[in-house]
Amino acid sequence: MASSEIEVVPNSNDRNSSAPGPNEEPSIDVYGAAAYGDFEKLRKFVEEDGVSLSRPDRNGYYALQWAALNNFAAIVQYIIEHGGDVHATDNAKQTALHWTAVRGSIAAADVLLHNGARVEAADVNGYRVVHVAAQYGQTTFLNHIIAKYQADFDVPDNDGRSPLHWAAYRGFADTIRLLLFRDACQGRQDKKGCTPLHFAALTGNVEACNVLVHKGNKQELWVMDDTGFTPVQLAFDKGHRHIGLLLANARHGGSTSWGGKICLGKKGDMGYAPILFCAICISIILFINSVFFAPGLQKVTALVGLWGWITLSLAVAALIMFYRCSSKDPGYIKTSKGSGKTDTEDPLLGIDLNNSSIWTGNWSQLCPTCKIIRPVRSKHCPTCKHCVEQFDHHCPWISNCVGKRNKWDFFVFLCLGTLTSLLGAVVATQRIWTAAPMLSAGETWFHFMVIQHPGLVAFLVMDTIILIAASCLMAIQASQLPINVTIVLETRKMTRTIARNLTTNEAINAVRYWYLWGPDGRFRNPYNHGCRKNCSDFLIHGYTDDDEIAWPPLQQVSR
Repeated sequence: MASSEIEVVPNSNDRNSSAPGPNEEPSIDVYGAAAYGDFEKLRKFVEEDGVSLSRPDRNGYYALQWAALNNFAAIVQYIIEHGGDVHATDNAKQTALHWTAVRGSIAAADVLLHNGARVEAADVNGYRVVHVAAQYGQTTFLNHIIAKYQADFDVPDNDGRSPLHWAAYRGFADTIRLLLFRDACQGRQDKKGCTPLHFAALTGNVEACNVLVHKGNKQELWVMDDTGFTPVQLAFDKGHRHIGLLLANARHGGSTSWGGKICLGKKGDMGYAPILFCAICISIILFINSVFFAPGLQKVTALVGLWGWITLSLAVAALIMFYRCSSKDPGYIKTSKGSGKTDTEDPLLGIDLNNSSIWTGNWSQLCPTCKIIRPVRSKHCPTCKHCVEQFDHHCPWISNCVGKRNKWDFFVFLCLGTLTSLLGAVVATQRIWTAAPMLSAGETWFHFMVIQHPGLVAFLVMDTIILIAASCLMAIQASQLPINVTIVLETRKMTRTIARNLTTNEAINAVRYWYLWGPDGRFRNPYNHGCRKNCSDFLIHGYTDDDEIAWPPLQQVSR
């Protein structure tokens, strides 16, 4: 399968290059007048000169098609009233409605459809208006004709390719989200055996592959086309190594979900949390038996005893917070009920685009898996299989996501873990120091500790690992260092950034989120109210209010 075998809309380059621009000369015929939007000249040609609007130009294109392409709805209506045929087709059998999909001309499409245009009309390749919209990434237009005119969004063309195939091939992730949100068939194979994931792998678009991966199932990664290539093999064959690795990771994941992990959810699945819980409990037991009440060491003084009991108390508190952040709802977004909408009402019809707290007009807010319109800072976790509000990251060591409702608990857990480990190390070091006089003649300190007090050495090793991990995570969460940190408890993860009101997910994937970029193209976090307010809101309320933005309004950047 090669990209040269794929043909997009015929003559699309001709129609775009032939369309007049704002700096071009005035129109000299009805076709130029219709394309340029020169209503007065068009009227003169028709009403005074008697020029027909039912004939094509030398390329076989109609004035109605040119007006529809450039979204001149009034001119489209005028042409129809003066002899223009909404069913007229060019040499590729495309109607004016096909042309509206190239540039997403919604107003012109409405006029055409209200005057009898057929939304299911197909050209010589079997392309309907939904195929053309998907090929050009006109997501808003595509949603409009689906929601308002019930266009079939899953219909195949002559080669068996659905709009989802074309959106995947062209790498339009927003269009893919919309089609999957509406339950387009992700496993459909065209006449060459290719699924949409084959097409995304062919062109090497990371975001398109991610969207398809999160919504799909593992079986789709093993589907072969007619040449025997799976999406993984196709990605490597075309030189898209990063895509191949991404798909191979998903294919060889340990669970039935794409993430390859399991979490502590409502079904009782256990993740890595029991491992960390056991490690903490073992560390506490070693501290009590091998450090605090170790035989062969000097008697515990009152001061050391005080700090020892403080350490144990903090360890118990850390376990309580560990349970809270592991079992607590991190902020799962549920489908709203009782809002007055019926089950049959289209969820994307009549959305208030000015309501920035729910819908900002950006299609990345659609979750194809949960079938919800989620707040801006939310993200779907493929491991938990839920959308999480103010998603920070999925932490396998607490077997839960870190989000709006449990990020305070997570931060307190890290603080307690750091303080407990630090005090434990200090007490253990003091106990080792007092053991120095007990060394036999010629015996080394290392030999003495390993042979006589192996439990104390084991505690120090475990405590050091926990201390380094917890302190690094706490520091990163509090200040958000702009780097990736690899540690024992969290590999390639960064936690919630309190001081800058920026989540780990946003920090790592900032380039993917349009709301983090100002109109000048520079990074600009609209939720950053300054270190003092960010920290006070987090410590007092446990989270920050996304409805309060630092610089209104949110600017949507074209992608």
